[in-house]
Parts: sequence; C-alpha cells; structure tokens
Amino acid sequence: QVQLVESGGGLVQAGGSLRLSCAASGRTFSTYNMGWFRQAPGKERDFVATIRWSDSTTYYANSVKGRFTISRDSAKNTVYLQMNSLKPEDTAVYYCALSARGPGSYEYWGQGTQVTVSS
Repeated sequence: QVQLVESGGGLVQAGGSLRLSCAASGRTFSTYNMGWFRQAPGKERDFVATIRWSDSTTYYANSVKGRFTISRDSAKNTVYLQMNSLKPEDTAVYYCALSARGPGSYEYWGQGTQVTVSS
C-alpha cells in the first residue's frame, strides 16, 4: 500500500503563488509517475500535471501550462506543485495521485488540499 499526504493549500489573492507538497510513504519503490488533479465545486476532477518518476518527464493541462510547475524529490518521495499567477478559476481541492501500473492509471490518492484564489 501507498499513503499520500498533501500540504500547502490555502487562501491567496489572484496573481499570487502557492506550493503544494505531496509526500508518499509505503510501497513507493514501484512508482511510475505522480500527478496532481483538482476538483472545483460542482465539477468533475480534472488533470493538472504529472511527472514520470524515472526521468522527470512532465505533462501539464493547457489551463496551467506556463504557470504551474511539477517537480519531485526522489530521496524524500515527494512531489511538488509550484503554482504561480494564480487565478480565481484555479480554486479547487487539489489531489495528489500515484501510479504504479503505468500511464493513465492512478491507484493511490491523497485526501486533498483546498486552494482558494480570491479576486
């Protein structure tokens, strides 16, 4: 089993920045990639960014490209999401996820952290 614990959410004004962290513990040796998703009230959960554990290849949703940066610290089994130039539409609960099986499949999820961007 894998446990994921997110931190770093909060309230920020539009144009501001936040950095989310997600620490993984347990059977993390088989990690394929880790990603961030978000869910706004009344909407479905959407993909934000992902990073491949073997070579740090990253992918982003078009809505955050150029503003958000995903990175990892393998020694700490931690993934980060640096969010800059935040907009009110970035307001959501942000979830960390881990895939052990390969692309497109996330078996483990964190509890989520709230990000609120005020206008």
